[in-house]
Amino acid sequence: MSELTISEFADRVSEIMPVIMKEFVRHQAGEFYKLKITMPQFFVLDIIKHSGESKMSDMARSLGVTTAAMTGIIGRLVRDGYVVRISEPGDRRIIKVRLTPKGMRVVGDMIERRKQITIKMFGFISAKEREDYLNIISHISEHLKMDQRKDED
Repeated sequence: MSELTISEFADRVSEIMPVIMKEFVRHQAGEFYKLKITMPQFFVLDIIKHSGESKMSDMARSLGVTTAAMTGIIGRLVRDGYVVRISEPGDRRIIKVRLTPKGMRVVGDMIERRKQITIKMFGFISAKEREDYLNIISHISEHLKMDQRKDED
């Protein structure tokens, strides 16, 4: 096979990635429906799980949404018992969010489900191919993080 140009590569990736993402989302959609949470709500829960607690403004920036939109997402998660709001003692304008035990269970269940979906999707390729794939997407992820940090400065 001849070497692809970056343009040809982009065309191929643009064809393939939606298929992979659609399948991934399709498998998770049933879980989201059962729990009555949306994909953005799950992303927020996942962010909080990894950070322990997080400021509303930081989460909004991380997801690329307005603070008003984040307030709505958090409001629904509070209503459903997945998170609690915490006021900063020195500055009441700063609101942090922390997972409740119910939120921790839901995130843990969803992460396990995501793991099972990944095993199903990648179980048919060799360990070497999985390692190569992981190295490539890790490399891309690091570059994206660097670009994001540059944009924030």
